[in-house]
Amino acid sequence: MERRADADERTVAAVRADGAHRPPVAGSMPRRGLPGAAPAAAERATPEGFRAEPGAGERVPGGPGAGSPPVSALGALLATRSESGSTGMRSRILLGLVCAGYSVGAAFGWGSPQVAVFMGDFGLAAAALVAAVSCFLYARAGAGRLRPAWLLFSLSSLMAACGNAVWGWYEVILGVPVPTPSLADVFFLCFAPPAIVGLLVLAKRPVTRAGWVCLALDAWLIGGSLLTLAWSLALAHTAHMAGVQDASVAPAALSLAYPLLDIVLVSMVLALHFRRAGVNRSAVNTAIAALALTVLSDAVFTSPLLRSTYHSGQLLDAGWFAGSLLLAYAPWGARRGARRPARPGPPRATASRPIAGSLAALTPYLAAAVCTLGILYNVVDGRRVDRVVIFTGCTVVLALVVRQGIMLLDNISLTQELAQKENHFRSLVQGSSDVIMIAAPNGTLRYVSPAAAGVYGREAETLVGAELSSIIHPDDLGRVVHEVRRFLAAPPHEEPTTRIECRFRSGTGDWLNVESTVNRHQGGLLLNSRDVTERVRLQAQLQHNAEHDPLTDLPNRALFTARVRQALGGRRASDPGTAVLFIDLDGFKQVNDTIGHQAGDELLIQAGRRLQDSVRAGDTAARLGGDEFAALIMGDGTRDQGAREYQVHEIADRLRLTLSQPYRIGASEVRVAASIGVAFAEPAISPTDLMRNADLAMYRAKAGGKDRVELYAPQMQADVVRRSELATRLRTALRDGEFALLHQPVVHLASGSVAAVAAQARWRSAQGILFTPAEFLRVSGDDDRTAELGRWLLEEAVAQAADRARAGHPVAVSVRLSAARLLDAAPPPGSIEALLTRHGLPSGALMIEVADSDPRVSFDALEQRLVALRRLGVRIALDGFGSGFAAINALRRLPIDVLKLDRNLVEGVVESARLHKITSGLLRIACDLGLQSVADGVDVPEQVLALRAMGCTHGQGMAFSGPLDEYRLRRALVRGEFPVPGIPSPRPVLAGGSIPLLTGSHTETPVPPT
Repeated sequence: MERRADADERTVAAVRADGAHRPPVAGSMPRRGLPGAAPAAAERATPEGFRAEPGAGERVPGGPGAGSPPVSALGALLATRSESGSTGMRSRILLGLVCAGYSVGAAFGWGSPQVAVFMGDFGLAAAALVAAVSCFLYARAGAGRLRPAWLLFSLSSLMAACGNAVWGWYEVILGVPVPTPSLADVFFLCFAPPAIVGLLVLAKRPVTRAGWVCLALDAWLIGGSLLTLAWSLALAHTAHMAGVQDASVAPAALSLAYPLLDIVLVSMVLALHFRRAGVNRSAVNTAIAALALTVLSDAVFTSPLLRSTYHSGQLLDAGWFAGSLLLAYAPWGARRGARRPARPGPPRATASRPIAGSLAALTPYLAAAVCTLGILYNVVDGRRVDRVVIFTGCTVVLALVVRQGIMLLDNISLTQELAQKENHFRSLVQGSSDVIMIAAPNGTLRYVSPAAAGVYGREAETLVGAELSSIIHPDDLGRVVHEVRRFLAAPPHEEPTTRIECRFRSGTGDWLNVESTVNRHQGGLLLNSRDVTERVRLQAQLQHNAEHDPLTDLPNRALFTARVRQALGGRRASDPGTAVLFIDLDGFKQVNDTIGHQAGDELLIQAGRRLQDSVRAGDTAARLGGDEFAALIMGDGTRDQGAREYQVHEIADRLRLTLSQPYRIGASEVRVAASIGVAFAEPAISPTDLMRNADLAMYRAKAGGKDRVELYAPQMQADVVRRSELATRLRTALRDGEFALLHQPVVHLASGSVAAVAAQARWRSAQGILFTPAEFLRVSGDDDRTAELGRWLLEEAVAQAADRARAGHPVAVSVRLSAARLLDAAPPPGSIEALLTRHGLPSGALMIEVADSDPRVSFDALEQRLVALRRLGVRIALDGFGSGFAAINALRRLPIDVLKLDRNLVEGVVESARLHKITSGLLRIACDLGLQSVADGVDVPEQVLALRAMGCTHGQGMAFSGPLDEYRLRRALVRGEFPVPGIPSPRPVLAGGSIPLLTGSHTETPVPPT
């Protein structure tokens, strides 16, 4: 920002009040101290004016502009707007308005010479100070690797601000011309070096030594050519006039230092414009533009036509002012742009890179052309060519030759490297197991790698020229075309590649599963394809295994649930005819236990095959696990729900009959039955609920006698809830003392005396409801809880029997235990002996009733256990004799003392002649074996008479007494005997000896419904 002091004479003269002026000096000088050339400038000065002496100071080129972030008045405003998130357009508009306002003021002289001089001096100083503070704050806030550059820009702008301030001090405050040299010259000379170093920091650093050499050569080519041209046009004349007018070295040096520093700065700006670092590119571009604008203003000022008439406050000052504000705006505007979300689409810089690369390549030749123009100017003008021009031109040509040599060597190296890489990639392409194909925009294959012969079974030459669509499976073509169109329409930077899987035709005519990675290539496609047929087959097999039962190959629970969900959510969602069948094979466990698990697996395979063959094509048969199967019967749109239920019931019954047919396994024939539960779809029902309903119906079928079909009813869910609540309460019943022990007398049929008492557990819940063992053990479903209850029953019965014996009522007690419980969970013999010893009960006073109906129990283990108990003196009774499958075998092998007839035999012994004969025969067997017999469930006197006539020794039932609590039991034992029908007794019948709730008799007392 050179400004001539001689051009300011008119303005300063108007400001000076005393009218004094200094004698004019030949030539004029810029604020930097560059002496002007025209003596006529002194003649044009008014009497009040003055002519500045050479070196009187000058404004730095770009004095008010070499930074980037804003601070101070404008800078704080821009920073505040950036912080508040205002758009970049507002900041640019504000910046443009401020610069335009300054330009308009300068164009109209600011209204008065005093204001013009003030704005020309302190206005530029303020703008440069804004740039300095802005760059400093941005560097302090954290500019990363570029922080030193912004600090240098801040220092450069500060030098320009100080120079302009000193200049204004002389012109405005003191009203005197600026001396030459002055402190302003020092500040202006210090403007360019920090800016030059800052530009070097901003540049993209070369990687190699050759790169550094080329950077230096490029800078010299630009600087030397500009020096040649500038020397030819003006600097030679300036140097000559400085030497003629003043023999002092300082003015002459100052007159050349400023333009030379400008040339260096312009050279760096041009050379580094094509080597910008990729970091914060917007800020770097703005800073370079600010410095370029400052240097351009200096170049305009150096023209002889302008410098002779220039004075402070003219329009040229607007260029320096705008340069300073643009440098102040640079970093903050860039930061705001970086915070904005990236817009979709390719970056804008992509389109300008080829142009920028071309300009960078042409820069050395353009510099040489400018140098040639400088020499031609001297030749055409008829002047002798200056030695400076010759020397500079020769060095420029030499630099160009050296640079071209370096570039030639670099090109040779790059060509060799490119050829090596090309051979390397050609080997990779030709040796790759993947097929690489290039398709033209019209879909024609232009290149196919040799791997096609091994992958597709087709030679690459036969595929070149063919349409890509001709080798794709017709069923996959539409999907492939849609994916390719979507991929080509997407922005490349968002989706550079895509993956497509389809089927290609092989040379044998088969279809191969091919996976292709697709890239864009010159408007067409580049496909990298590989054969994934085996992988697809393996995935399909894994998927099949994950969704099908490995034994029967039927759909498993996961796939069946998915099919049910699809049926409930598809177009038949509103069809109430859709039904789910749950099927359980009755007796399958016996098959596993008797003939082995391998035979059981074969039975399941045959059952699954029968089920699959019995359902319709659109229905689904599945195995859920174990011996549980399921079937999904799709609705047919029938609106008559009754007819649909009848139809599905017929299908389920047909399945039951089919699954109940004999199975041929090896040389044997096996039979099982099927219990089937059916549940129909309801509006808004979930697959889980529908399958649960079918499961509940299936369990109801099993509980109702098995081998039957049961339709789901809402009451089933309520029953499940009730049983679940009951089972939950049962878990805490023992701990809370809710169980009670009752005893039912066993009466001698001949005399009516009490021979023993049978211990029975009852659960009196917190609600006052009395539950029998059959009720609460059936709903508990907890074997551990059942075992715990058995241990409690045994210990409590022994303890109470011992107490009664000590009270003078020594009567035996019988405890019923199942054979499985006796083996698995009951205490070992030593524990029973310890129990009897601890309570002081003779071993003969305890009798164990063993149930014989469980076929899973090993008779050998049971026999050993009972023999051990028998050695202790514990008596053994066979409970439920006549109802089990192994009664005769148990009677033959086990150490039995008492036979206890099943109540089903006793109930019909009077009415049924057949049962009368069976019961009579069983009693005869017991008599022949020397065993005592007990009839269970003797409820009426006729049964007492009939059983006694058959030879039965003891009876238990309502004909004598129901289960009694301890108080009523002891009252009965005090009486000693009960009246027996057919035998006169002087004593009255025992009253009040049973619980009022009882209506029948057995070891399980009936309870009212809950």
